[in-house]
Amino acid sequence: MVAAGDAAKVGVAEKLGIEPDMVVQEIGWDEDVDDALRAAVEERSGSELLDEDAQEVVDVILLWWRDGDGDLVDDALVDATSPLADNGFIWVLTPKTGRDGHVEPSVVAEAVTTAGLSQTSTLSLPGEWSATRLVRPKR
Repeated sequence: MVAAGDAAKVGVAEKLGIEPDMVVQEIGWDEDVDDALRAAVEERSGSELLDEDAQEVVDVILLWWRDGDGDLVDDALVDATSPLADNGFIWVLTPKTGRDGHVEPSVVAEAVTTAGLSQTSTLSLPGEWSATRLVRPKR
């Protein structure tokens, strides 16, 4: 039987748009990431998360980002778009307000525009993290 908290995490993977057989890459892993969320994404996609050194084309990127990690555009978003499939998307995961490493939404919004991406939605995830969905603009 699935515990209530675990069921919520599996539901979050669905809310993140993770589908079976999607290839998901993780960038910015550190000891503070939400391991239950990671496990739910792996369960939903049916495979392990690729690390940031992977060279495959990916459907989804989970980008864990904290204040102090550097410049979001130059240190993360520009590089993250390279392996992304044409219809793929990026989730920028940032600590919620009041948590260590919190990133102001305006910082993310500015970085998105500078990187030539579009922000489509924001989710407050269970636990410590918020998520902002980014896509390439339609041509």
